[in-house]
Parts: sequence; structure tokens; C-alpha cells
Amino acid sequence: MTTVTSRKKSVAVNPLKQSQPLGAALAFLGLKGTVPLFHGSQGCTAFAKVLLVRHFREAIPLATTAMTEVSTILGGEDNVEQAILTLVEKAKPEIIALFTTGLTETRGDDMKGILRTFRESHPELDSLPIVFVSTPDYKGAMQDGFAAAVREIVATDFGSRDESLVEMLPQVTILAGSLLSPGDVAEIKQIVQDFGLKPLILPDISGSLDGHLEDEYQTTTAGGTSLEQLRNLNQSTFTLAIGESMRSPAETLQQQFGTNYEVFPQLAGLEAVDKFLWRLSQIVNSRHDPHFIKPPTVPNKYEIQRRQLQDAILDTHFYFGRKRISLALEPDLLYQTAWLLHNMGAEIQAAVTTTKSPILSDLPVDSVTIGDLEDLEDLAAGSDLIIANSQAKSLAKKLHIPLYRLGYPIYDRLGNGYRFLISYRGTIQFLFDIGNIFIEQEESQNNH
Repeated sequence: MTTVTSRKKSVAVNPLKQSQPLGAALAFLGLKGTVPLFHGSQGCTAFAKVLLVRHFREAIPLATTAMTEVSTILGGEDNVEQAILTLVEKAKPEIIALFTTGLTETRGDDMKGILRTFRESHPELDSLPIVFVSTPDYKGAMQDGFAAAVREIVATDFGSRDESLVEMLPQVTILAGSLLSPGDVAEIKQIVQDFGLKPLILPDISGSLDGHLEDEYQTTTAGGTSLEQLRNLNQSTFTLAIGESMRSPAETLQQQFGTNYEVFPQLAGLEAVDKFLWRLSQIVNSRHDPHFIKPPTVPNKYEIQRRQLQDAILDTHFYFGRKRISLALEPDLLYQTAWLLHNMGAEIQAAVTTTKSPILSDLPVDSVTIGDLEDLEDLAAGSDLIIANSQAKSLAKKLHIPLYRLGYPIYDRLGNGYRFLISYRGTIQFLFDIGNIFIEQEESQNNH
């Protein structure tokens, strides 16, 4: 069992974690026709917007209630009302996502009361869904804010579905955790479709942050989970939750609609992907007439990809054996990456993360630290590789250790919206990426 420790420092030095509001904004960017609305100062929104724009290199629609010194003292009710009315007039969103920041949480704004008053004052907007989630900056991390937003989305009543629509394929809900990139989500969507199932991805950031050009400027998210899909959540036959942080939203769906679920804490590596595909094949098989026994099957393309991954493991394991790797990632991504590296024969020298999670007690390392990049610097000396976001670039250079960029933000590499590192194919890419770093490292050492 892994020991989880928290450093008792009065300040974070070279911070690793991103805030809860940023995580909530990322989740809401996976809903179509949405504008995430920060209830806080302009600086809170600007910080998140700059980070997301630099990471994805795309225009990111975010809005703010623009709290000032005066409104902070008197209360932000008028700012919330004015912000929503302005968005309705200028952007015409299908959904408004409202979430708090450290400023308004500290002040103690009664958000439920504010929204209740807004609804009473503007009955003409009764049909406009407003999803609210509490996301104080001063506790938790990006993963917590993302999970809280998804939990609130699935708990929201978006109205009745169009009963005239006839579903031709059985539908499966995929709760896509914050460990997944837009490319990862697109890969999952394709896999589920290849099994003859209809995926309802929530949130679907593959449709909004994948880096495609629109015909005209968009004031809201151009893609993602649509309002009609949200109304169809009760039609799913099963829920597949990717990432331990998605367990709570999956439980909410089960309580509301009786939909059974399974949590997949990782989706990279041979065994993890096998398990995911096997579950899909079982879902397909359960739709057939029980009087005719039909063994679960997997599309042939994935049998080929599985053999390719086996070959990649054979090719790369020579370079992973007993390599010491230090990680600084959000809990779900840390879990997936650490176990994949461990299964390849590498040793996890140090593990630093951002927030508490029950999954941290089951890592292939004796202890994990909830801390910052200064903690990583103290623990990573002598490692063969550091895996963290771009903020670790300077410490990796200082320690003369290669850095493999993963997580948020990555602002000095291209293609973050397209890159995928899950499934058989994504795992192959990850192993080749890391294996090539070790080859270059050995060649460099031999030349000296």
C-alpha cells in the first residue's frame, strides 16, 4: 500500500496543480453551444483562458462576472444577472455553465439563492439550462473541479427527450475523466462505434478542442455533447467511467436512471485495454437473444492492434528495464502512467501529485507526495526521466534529466488537441516516445 504524504509548507513553490475552476471550465468546454462563466474577478478568468489557449492553441470561449472591489463587498448578484443576460444577448448559448472562484467562495455568495432570484425575475429564460457548480480555488485541484462539473451535469434536469426519435443502436455513456485529451476521447469514441454501439461521451472535448477550423467565428463551444444527447442520458444501457474521479458521476447516473457502470482507472497498457474491449463485447453480447449463445467478439482491427502492441512491448522493454522515472501528474493520470511504466520494468523513483484521491494508495511506489514541483526537484535527483507538464522544464534542465511532457499545461509542444496515448495504438505511441528518449540518452552517454 502506498503512503500518501503532504508537505507542510506555508506556500507552494513552483506550483504543480491547476485550480478547480480551470478543471470545471475544461469539462464544460466539452458541452456543445456552451459558455463557461467564471463568477470572480477578470483575473481569474484571464489566467485560465491564457493557460487553455496556450495549451490547445485555439480560441477558448470563457466569460466572467467581472467582480470588482465594490461588488465583492456588496455582493455579486447583480454581476451574475448582468453576465447571464449579456451572454444570452451576444452569444446565444444553448447552455450556461456557472462556477465559483476563490474570491466569491471566500465572500460566501449564496449562489443557489442568486440563481433562484434570477429565475423568478426572468421567466422568459426558463428553457435555458444553467448548470452551477462550486469550485473554490483554495482547495482541491483541476481534477476535482472537472469531476464536480461532470457530477453536476449528470444531476441536472435538461428536460424531456424527443420521443419521436428512434435509436437504431444501443447507447453507452462514456464518462471521460480529466486524464483524457481530446485525442484520447476521439479514440474511445471510434472504438465504441466499431463495436456497433452508440457512444454518448460526457464531456466530449474531442468535438470542441480537437483543433479543427470553423467556417465562422464561434462565440460558444462549436462541438461537444449536445443538449439533445444530455436529454438522452437515461437511454444508455451501461456507463463506462474512465478515471477513478468519474466514479461519483457514474454513481449519480445509477441512482437517477438505474444504469449499471464500471470504472476503468486506466486505459493504457495491454491488460487495461483488453479489459475495456472485453466489457464492450459483453455489452454487445447482452443485446442478443439469450436463447442463442454467442461468444463475445472483438473487431478484427483490434486483434491486429493488440499484436502490434505486443511487438512494441518486446521492442521497447530492453530500454525500460530498471530505469528510474519521476512523475508529477494529477492523480488519475499519475495512476495510469505509473502502472504502465511499472509493468514495462521501470522503477518509479518519485511520485508527486496535486490532490487527494483514493486511488493514490494503490500505486507501484512506496510513497506519493501531494505537493509542488519543488518537492519533485528534491525527490527526482538521479532519475533517468521526468514526466510532468511544461512547468517542470526548468527543473529538468537544472537536474540534467530529460522531460517528457504530460498533463496540463503543455505550451512548448504542438498537437496537444490531437495527441492520444490510450488504447492499443496510443500505448504503442507512448512506449516509442519514451523508448526513443532512453535510446538518445544512452547514445549521449556513450559519446562522452
